[in-house]
Amino acid sequence: MKRLKEALQRHIYGQDDVIDEMIVGLLAKGHILLEGVPGVGKTRLAQTLANAFSIEMQRISFTPDLLPSDVLGSVMYDMKNAEFKTEKGPIFTNILLADEINRTPPKTQAALLEAMEERQVTLYGQSYPLPATFFVIATQNPFEHAGTYPLPEAQLDRFLFRLPITYPAADMEFAMLKASQTTAFMNHTSGQQVSILREEDLILWQQEAQEVVTSDAVLQYILDLIRATRSHPAILLGASPRAAIALLTASKANARLLERDFVIPDDVLRVLTPVLNHRLRLTPSAELEGLTSDEVIQQLVNSVVVSR
Repeated sequence: MKRLKEALQRHIYGQDDVIDEMIVGLLAKGHILLEGVPGVGKTRLAQTLANAFSIEMQRISFTPDLLPSDVLGSVMYDMKNAEFKTEKGPIFTNILLADEINRTPPKTQAALLEAMEERQVTLYGQSYPLPATFFVIATQNPFEHAGTYPLPEAQLDRFLFRLPITYPAADMEFAMLKASQTTAFMNHTSGQQVSILREEDLILWQQEAQEVVTSDAVLQYILDLIRATRSHPAILLGASPRAAIALLTASKANARLLERDFVIPDDVLRVLTPVLNHRLRLTPSAELEGLTSDEVIQQLVNSVVVSR
């Protein structure tokens, strides 16, 4: 995992926390929503991650005219052989990069719901399994709203993390400018040079993350945090039971990343904000006061006693 992190850092500058959270998402078998302005490295991060594992990645640009069949595939009649033929779409891959996911209508967005939750695709009544390491990385620009369609709550709840990508620090941006003078950096396919792991390694890591031990006290702490979101006066829509499972899974993956085989409350706190920040809907009065979901989550942390 250290080798993987170092490989990503050589291609993505100034985003160490995001890189850690991306690896945690991989270990937890969770999907990730990347938010940031154009040009901060969202696509490059996904490409480098896929190339590091030597696994397939498909990129779909979610445009207003995109149809569900363009994502899932379709069944066509073969006149020559007098039979129906299934044409699988780009969703049948290991890593699916859904670029600008909020630019496509809700009908096409909904095409991802079954795949993200059940890791299978149904075409005309026939179900087809997706690869064991199927993983969605979606991107969106949080500042441009013209011609966009907000993601429905059901789809947001299927993302394990929402990770904001901000501008890098000045020293890291200077280092990036120096590196950009090399041919390897400017070539976006240069991530193929960092191939250091196999798909089998990722599957093994995911199994090890599932086996991380969680005590009843930590489970109670997770439950207390989740239930606190449903009674907070600034929250209109609290976290679902799926969010509780996501918080537990991400906490176990974070412990595995830090080379522990048991979860501590610090693991829960480390992943709490990216797990909840896109799942909580604030009340109109809270939004008028300028409260953000991150600030409300911090209030929850301060109000919930850590179980011992």
